[in-house]
Amino acid sequence: MDWLNYHHLQYFWHVAREGSIQRASELLHVTPATVSIQLRKLEKSLGVKLVRKQGRGLALTEMGQSVRDYADDIFATGRELLEMVHGRPTGRPMRLRVGITDVMPKLVAHRLLEPAYALDDGVRVECEEGDVRRLAADLAIHQLDVVLSDTPLDPLFEGRAYSHLLGESPVVVMAVPALAAELRDGFPGSLDGAPFLLPTQNSVIRRMLDVYFDEQHLHPHVRGEFADSAMLKVTGHSGLGAFAVPEVIAEDVGQMYSVEPVGVVEGVVERFFALSVERKIAHPAVVALGEAAHDWLK
Repeated sequence: MDWLNYHHLQYFWHVAREGSIQRASELLHVTPATVSIQLRKLEKSLGVKLVRKQGRGLALTEMGQSVRDYADDIFATGRELLEMVHGRPTGRPMRLRVGITDVMPKLVAHRLLEPAYALDDGVRVECEEGDVRRLAADLAIHQLDVVLSDTPLDPLFEGRAYSHLLGESPVVVMAVPALAAELRDGFPGSLDGAPFLLPTQNSVIRRMLDVYFDEQHLHPHVRGEFADSAMLKVTGHSGLGAFAVPEVIAEDVGQMYSVEPVGVVEGVVERFFALSVERKIAHPAVVALGEAAHDWLK
């Protein structure tokens, strides 16, 4: 594997900026011969010509111009790194790397992340989706700052991580207007034999609904099971069945998918967690979403 010598690159960068080996040597407090040697070493290692003579000075070749542009970025990043280490503002947007479990309602995740976008310094949010085990593994090696999940971490999880309860929401059944009107009469008994759409078994809300149906002696006609919460709602929008969502997003779901509430599923609540490697969360954006969640959720 080839390695770039950043010491050689810095000498070239100063030559490119000053347009002269003499001026670059004065700035670097070394002899012109030293600058020339370092420049030639960089050209040799890259296998390209970076500068050419032009009158009494130097001009960059086409490749030299491209290398200079990369060097600008490299040394600007180095300055920002030093500023960050010393606690000075860098001017670069704060990053928030978020993992969202695949069974997490995306409207809930969006609402939870809204406070991060509203921070004065600006935050660039980077999201990825997956199952909680994979995301927790990425969290443990600091590839993610936080994971939003509908379940706390498994106590047997070997990595160092903590589950922070953000809040909970009752669950409401929703359906297209015609089906909703039909199911409201005698709810929840009306769900017996009614077309219903469910999340897959790996979600907490699915397991709670299964227990609820069993306790109430209800046997809905399951028309589909979905790992993707958005796909479940799209299917519900088509009228193929009723489905359950957290009450906190029922209004948004109604507007987006043209469905109406049928009734609240008594005793069933969906909880939401922020998983982090910190016992006390420090990332400003995660702190902001946690504080807002405690006001928004119950």
